Amino acid sequence: MDDGKPMGAKANWWSRPRSGDTTRPAPHGLQDEPGDAVPPAEAAPAAPVPHVPPDSSSHASEPSYGVSRPPMERHGQPGTPGPGPFEPDPSERGPSGGGSPHAPGRPQPLHEPDRYSTPPYGRPGPWAPAPPVQRPVPTPAGGTPLPPAGDASVPPQYGGPRPAPQQPQPRLTHPTPMTSQFQYDPWGAPGAAPLTVHDESTTPRRKGRRTGALLIGAALLALVAGGIGGGVGAYIERNGGITQVELDQAPADDGGRAPTSVAGIAARALPSVVTLHVNGGGEQGTGTGFVLDRKGHILTNNHVVDPAGASGEISVTFSGGETARATLVGKDSGYDLAVVKVTGVSGLTPLPLGNSDSVQVGDPVVAIGAPFDLQNTVTSGIISAKERPITAGGEKGDGSDVSYVDALQTDAPINPGNSGGPLVDLQARVIGINSAIRAADTGGAEGSQSGSIGLGFAIPINQGKRVAEELINTGKATHPVIGVSLDMKYTGDGARVGDKGKDGTPSVTPGGPSAKAGVKPGDVITKVDGQRVHSGEELIVKIRSHRPGDTLELTLTRAGQERSLTLTLGSADGD
Repeated sequence: MDDGKPMGAKANWWSRPRSGDTTRPAPHGLQDEPGDAVPPAEAAPAAPVPHVPPDSSSHASEPSYGVSRPPMERHGQPGTPGPGPFEPDPSERGPSGGGSPHAPGRPQPLHEPDRYSTPPYGRPGPWAPAPPVQRPVPTPAGGTPLPPAGDASVPPQYGGPRPAPQQPQPRLTHPTPMTSQFQYDPWGAPGAAPLTVHDESTTPRRKGRRTGALLIGAALLALVAGGIGGGVGAYIERNGGITQVELDQAPADDGGRAPTSVAGIAARALPSVVTLHVNGGGEQGTGTGFVLDRKGHILTNNHVVDPAGASGEISVTFSGGETARATLVGKDSGYDLAVVKVTGVSGLTPLPLGNSDSVQVGDPVVAIGAPFDLQNTVTSGIISAKERPITAGGEKGDGSDVSYVDALQTDAPINPGNSGGPLVDLQARVIGINSAIRAADTGGAEGSQSGSIGLGFAIPINQGKRVAEELINTGKATHPVIGVSLDMKYTGDGARVGDKGKDGTPSVTPGGPSAKAGVKPGDVITKVDGQRVHSGEELIVKIRSHRPGDTLELTLTRAGQERSLTLTLGSADGD
């Protein structure tokens, strides 16, 4: 309801007249002209003031700038309404400079009527304009200076005149941040510093680039980690783990061995042992030999070099791998021994010779050879027996290749290819020449070779030495003989002298050793030097174990009576 009083303000802006005072005091900051005094009873009623609700431009809604508004006091006299420090200066009362155009000189409301009918008490409606934009300016380093009182630029709370109402300004749709060179100053004058608007479409997005780089780095790291993980997994799958097992092991020694150990014997003997390869007459063979002297003579078996014949080739390979051609010096099938010689080879080491008569059963021995062409093979064993009469060969129909050996038996493994190799004692001295083995009946094809079953035989070195010397010196070997023909079909115990010799000749050679000793056809020889003989082969072996010229004591049976005779061995050239 409009009762002519402005809402939110005092009903009477004028002070009450004091007794006797017929004049009206002018409002604070206004001076009435002389003669303008009007008694209260005669005073014209004030023009009705339209309802002016407080808005953004009225002083009732003006910002307090951080200072609480003091209560209204009457000017000059307490309790009397009057102009206060917040009343506007006459120069700021609207465009007319003060009162209403209908009543010049009379007091008017401080603000123009609200053309938008803004709801009272500053509550904005949907049609209310946006408040003006406050433009902050940079604050000087020494702070914002305050102008003297009365300056129009000083805010009302500091004694200055009330600022003129500002026209509403449009709201910025997108408030933009100030540039880094400006700081917010609540007391700065509007428009002191321009606003800088950043276009988001053109502004570099560093954070986005960093995020993208991080994502790319993470992807690459994932790929690398995946590859490493796959490799580790494959390694674990193949090797069963990623750790290595290290087992305890004794440190290496200086390599020294006792001279009488197998290793010590082999170290001394191997440089003197050679491997022979023979070709000729459509046949070939492999065997072993050992060096006899520094001139290049090498001792081996007759059946090793026999395939070469008269025009075959013999190749010698030393333990260090050197190879040389060899020539045949001499051979003897009855003793199964042969000597070859190499030339143009220096630094040869002869293998020392022992004494086979001193060997005892059970003595340790070492056999060296090339079984099945495996060069420098070393085996060890013992002497299993002595004076074991054996015969070997006999592949030729006439028996010219049969050898008779009073052999040393050993259990040291000997196989095809060991033939001709040395059998040495603990001092690495030769006591025998490996020549024959007893193989198990395997039922294999004809000509097949069987391995060792622990029955090996070697020619005693005493016999080998004599034959080798003869072969080197004369190219031939002599055989001791007694001058009789034996009946090889006799099945009784002992060796029986035949009734007739070959081609009808006498069985006892006239003038020979047996004839001189009194041996008769049909006698059965049972002992030689006290040792029993059970066959004609054994008698031959026992005789050939001696040298020509040796004296033997024979025990024989004639017409059921036992007799003893002494004879001297004769000599015959070997084939």
